[in-house]
Amino acid sequence: MNRISERVADIRASPYLPAVVLLLILSTAAGLFAGSYCFAMANPAPRYLPVAMTGQGDSAAFVQALDEHLDSSLRVRHYPTYAKADDAIDEQRVFAIITLGGGRATFDTSPASGASVARLLAAAAPAAGRSAGVPVTVRDIRPLQPTDPQGLAIFYISLAAVIIGFVGAIHLNVHAKGLNPVERIVFTAAYAVLGGFTICSVVDPLLGVLDLPFAESWAISSLTMFTTGIVFTMFNALIGRWAMIPTWGLMVVIGNPSSGGAVSWPLLPSPLGLVGRWLPPGASVEAQHTAIYFRDHQHAQPFVTLAVWALVCTAVYLVWRHRHPSAA
Repeated sequence: MNRISERVADIRASPYLPAVVLLLILSTAAGLFAGSYCFAMANPAPRYLPVAMTGQGDSAAFVQALDEHLDSSLRVRHYPTYAKADDAIDEQRVFAIITLGGGRATFDTSPASGASVARLLAAAAPAAGRSAGVPVTVRDIRPLQPTDPQGLAIFYISLAAVIIGFVGAIHLNVHAKGLNPVERIVFTAAYAVLGGFTICSVVDPLLGVLDLPFAESWAISSLTMFTTGIVFTMFNALIGRWAMIPTWGLMVVIGNPSSGGAVSWPLLPSPLGLVGRWLPPGASVEAQHTAIYFRDHQHAQPFVTLAVWALVCTAVYLVWRHRHPSAA
């Protein structure tokens, strides 16, 4: 029995055990990483599409034809005036406006609300009009900025903040072990503030990719970096050296594909569309998107989501920091 115990102890002390575990983890993570992005983004299909409708006339057949053409659940919301429907676009409650008038229809898309949704709707509307025998005029009423025609820059901004946020926390853990808990939180906040400033400075004044509301975008990027950094710090307190696994899974494998940055939420598989906005990557994308394109209609929800993640993870870290020496 003693020999078995000694053998087990030798295996646990061997450098080969963590190496083999890492081999299995990394190979699994590679498949999950590729699979999650392909599942979410390779073939986006509409699950539900909220659109506004105003006016009346024989052209109502166009709406039914569009629903059949999209093979989705088109959620039509009726508004008494075009101005009310336009307000719904600004509030991001709908993605397009259908205006009925006699035997014609006008279809207004909003790429700023979701570029992938707008492309899908703009392609389907003329075909639906021909199928219903209704002349349709397609217009773009909320265009993307011309330097970001695919609408992907916001996704890249948030992706940088998410990944550098927890990578920074990993390096603090490796290279600054002597920091006490308060100092570690302060330095996490410090690199988040500087990192957020750098991201926005490169994207706007240096490259001119997006015209940012600089102060607000800086605040969002910094809050995102701090949140993802403190998520890793919390997991490090709970499970030690394997903290990268849940952090990577939550932020990269699930969070980034479901963020709505590359593919809008209505086109994501239902589970991802539901959870995405309640994770830090999705909250970051939503906050940046509204700040850039709908500045007077910012919502509290993404900021509350980021703040709750940051506060809860900070509290858990402070309570559990003695569980693992590297966290304490």
